[in-house]
Amino acid sequence: MSVASAAQIVPALRGLGHEVFTVDTASGRLPPAQETKLLVAGVAAAPPSGAAMLKVRHGRAAAVAASAVDIRGADVVFLALHGGAGEDGRVQAMLDLAGIAYTGSNHIASAVAMDKELAKRLFRSVNVPTADWMMAPAQAAEVERTLGWPVVVKPSKQGSTVGLGVVRQASALAAAIALAGNFDDEVMIERFIPGREFTVGILDGLALPVGEIIVPGEVFDYQSKYQVGGAREVFPANIPAAESSLLHEYALRAHRVLKLGSYSRIDFRRDASGGFWCLEANSLPGMTATSLLPQAAKVAGISFPELLERICRAAVRPR
Repeated sequence: MSVASAAQIVPALRGLGHEVFTVDTASGRLPPAQETKLLVAGVAAAPPSGAAMLKVRHGRAAAVAASAVDIRGADVVFLALHGGAGEDGRVQAMLDLAGIAYTGSNHIASAVAMDKELAKRLFRSVNVPTADWMMAPAQAAEVERTLGWPVVVKPSKQGSTVGLGVVRQASALAAAIALAGNFDDEVMIERFIPGREFTVGILDGLALPVGEIIVPGEVFDYQSKYQVGGAREVFPANIPAAESSLLHEYALRAHRVLKLGSYSRIDFRRDASGGFWCLEANSLPGMTATSLLPQAAKVAGISFPELLERICRAAVRPR
């Protein structure tokens, strides 16, 4: 997904007249031929393995550090990194130490948003509803007593629904925890909220039009997000104005309590009785022209190039 975002961000910024060079967090600054080869690659049909994710996690900060001399020549670094070591604050901390401006949220806010348990505690502190949860290890009897079935099992600090599973019975719990554990050392077990899924983008302190994500299955999983024939996205969502206003309020509270930067995306579920539940906050949401945040911005009258320009200008303002 990071490559898919970069493939559209780079030409759009060049179209605005900016001088742009690319840095691959696995290998460093890319010469033109390698840049072209990387940016035409699509999103993989399946998420990377746990071993591959671990390799990327350890390699990103090192690659950024190795490229620091090149990066220092830039006015701003546009971060097209999603999930794991891209959003968890480590790269942002390296850039902070080097005194280099970058897009998105600072390293502390990025880390807090990526830690799903900590984020959920902060949501509740400002009265943003979020589903009950517990952390592994946990016995099936305890999960059934505390949360009931079904539950969502997922890595606590990952993105793109990597390693996520819906567990409907006790016999499947251990395998789901083991799978999620391949991608993070902390695993969350969360009450599953059936219903409609919504998303709210935040830009420069304002909530963008609400979008609805219509998924073919139970959850907005990796395949639904990134493959042809996956989810259908509707902007603006077909819901009453009062519900849109409530989602805007919840999203702004979530964004503020996490102390996120100039933009973010907050995701929700609506249950059968009409209650909204905050799923998570994305400090570096997908940034292709058809990603959720750009779609919301378009409905608000903000073109994709204008959105990128505003994000860049926010990055060079004093934090």
